[in-house]
Amino acid sequence: MENLIPLFQKTAIPHSLCLILCICLLSGCQSQKEESHRDYTLVEEEGIFAERFDSTNIADTRYTDDNITFKSGTRFLYSYRHVSREGEDLFFRHVPTDINHFSSWRFVPADSVSGNTIQQVKITVQPGLQPMVNNSPDYNQTVIKYEYPVTEGQTTFSSHSGVIENEKNIWMHPPRDQYFRILELNPFPFIKAPFEVGNQWEWELSIGSFWGDERWKTWEGSITNQYQYEITDKKTLDTAFGALEVYEITATASSRIGETGLTAIFNPQYGFLNLEYQNIDGSSTLLELIEHEVIKE
Repeated sequence: MENLIPLFQKTAIPHSLCLILCICLLSGCQSQKEESHRDYTLVEEEGIFAERFDSTNIADTRYTDDNITFKSGTRFLYSYRHVSREGEDLFFRHVPTDINHFSSWRFVPADSVSGNTIQQVKITVQPGLQPMVNNSPDYNQTVIKYEYPVTEGQTTFSSHSGVIENEKNIWMHPPRDQYFRILELNPFPFIKAPFEVGNQWEWELSIGSFWGDERWKTWEGSITNQYQYEITDKKTLDTAFGALEVYEITATASSRIGETGLTAIFNPQYGFLNLEYQNIDGSSTLLELIEHEVIKE
């Protein structure tokens, strides 16, 4: 900026034009300053862009500080239902007496819902990297907590996983506890820039037999899901939060054991408003965002 002063002194530029030039130059300098002070680079890992931070940034909040959708303290409450191949609406209940925690649940018909039936999924963005960093010191995602309230309001069990959010993409682990383990075989919620109709991208994931269940599918060894995503629509949609501009993402996953699908509705402020999964056994899982709250820190 020091070299600009003599330049303005030597030329007869109108005061108003000088003012405009100064504003433009200062705006440009500010933009460059912000760019030069970004303390991370984006690295593509198997089709997903993730942040790699400068070694000077060791803050626990570094993966949430710049988030727009998954801000620290944001709570997303979803209703859900399982629709069987026969078209029956089902929920599930936790069965704590079962030895195997992963299979300790039972389907509940919609007309038999009771106080211990799980009908909602609550997702809360955590402020730092706990507890994931305890087992993975290099954990590089925004941490989210999943809770499963029963009809009476109490939470039966919970777990943690992650979201990746940056200017290139938003990628999210779905709920995958007990009944929701079925979603491991489906496309994960994922939107990639540019947010434009026709944008397409791919991803793949290896999935072990650990995720199998006789209630939908079992297999030996690992499978590799090949995912295809596309932004298929941009529209205004009436939602629980008013009329919102949304993007529709259509995705498929295929492997040697079959195909699954996902149709997702996304809004930058509220995240994934609707998730309609087409499951490996011909059933469907439908999640709808019914409450959204940002807790002020």
